[in-house]
Amino acid sequence: MGSSKGTKSFTAHIRIIAILSIALGLSVMIISMAVVTGFQNEIRDKVIGFGSHIQITNLDYNISFESRPIGREQEFLHEAHKIRGVDHIQVFATKPGIIKTDEDIHGIILKGIGHDFNWDFFEQRLVEGRTIAVSDTVRSDEIIISAHIANRLRLQTGDHVFIYFIQDPPRIRRLDIAGIYDTGLEELDKIFVLGDIRHIQQLNDWSSNQVGGFEVLVSDFGMISEITEKMLDIIPYTLDAKSIRDLYPQIFDWLSLLDMNVYVIIVLMIMVAGINMITTLLINILEKTSSIGILKAVGGSNILVRKIFLYHAGMLIWKGMLWGNIAGLAVCFIQDQFGVLTLNPESYYVSQVPVNVQLSHILLLNAGTFAVSMAMLIIPTYIIARISPVKAMIFR
Repeated sequence: MGSSKGTKSFTAHIRIIAILSIALGLSVMIISMAVVTGFQNEIRDKVIGFGSHIQITNLDYNISFESRPIGREQEFLHEAHKIRGVDHIQVFATKPGIIKTDEDIHGIILKGIGHDFNWDFFEQRLVEGRTIAVSDTVRSDEIIISAHIANRLRLQTGDHVFIYFIQDPPRIRRLDIAGIYDTGLEELDKIFVLGDIRHIQQLNDWSSNQVGGFEVLVSDFGMISEITEKMLDIIPYTLDAKSIRDLYPQIFDWLSLLDMNVYVIIVLMIMVAGINMITTLLINILEKTSSIGILKAVGGSNILVRKIFLYHAGMLIWKGMLWGNIAGLAVCFIQDQFGVLTLNPESYYVSQVPVNVQLSHILLLNAGTFAVSMAMLIIPTYIIARISPVKAMIFR
């Protein structure tokens, strides 16, 4: 009698372990997917904030950030606005320079913007001051700089700075700091300063109708390759259209590598949960050997008995998935609302672990976990076909 109770207690513990393994595996998969996609989206949005989704420039535009001008009025712009997915098109120009204070110097890229510039990205990341008002009639002598540059040169809003442009002859501009932004993406924060495009037009002896290029903002990042191809079809042969992936390949290649980490975690978690379920099922079959014999003796087929065991195993998987979803989503919610887990922005470009919970990801992870776990349980149930009714009823 004591042995029977001990066996039942042991089996109950095994079932609990199986449920916990499913719950732990699924919660880890949900958290991993949310963190990796959140991190990718955060970094991607920051890079796009500096360079938009697509840039249209002259073919000679290169890493020096200098190029020949193109006319602001282009025939292809009317057609470009009609392309599905295109949200906004704005002018820009860039020019390298050096900010000099009494004690320090710092190399920068002055990004000239027009009155059509979309400020949404930088307004959300201003830590001090305000954005600059760029009109289509009067030149603005204000700029916004990054917190990285401000800290390095000990600058603050309201200060005047001198920016030197190395050209023949060299030129200097005295500009006022209107705002300070901080994106955490140091690679770009340390070089970009935003100002009126008219400064670059005057420095390069361009007319008011000449710009460095056009930036295209799209509604869906997944359409960026398709829209870039369409842009290449309508722009003149003297111009080139490059997506943000082409402009910063090292960053996007690095983000793509993170996908492999998620795949490895998902495979490992499903394998561990599946093996635990197989162990539970085998123990359950051994425990119920006599019951299997009775079912077979009264005419129960192997398929019927296998279905019974798979049904009970499926119920354990559902229970584990329920608790796994609750735990995984709870952790994501807490992190999203309170930012409990922090990071070093100098190394990871974000100050806290970002999370991105999508319903499609949750549904796919749940469906995949259930399908794979059930598939792994089919083979062990073939043991039932080997159980003889006579021997099973003798075995107790």
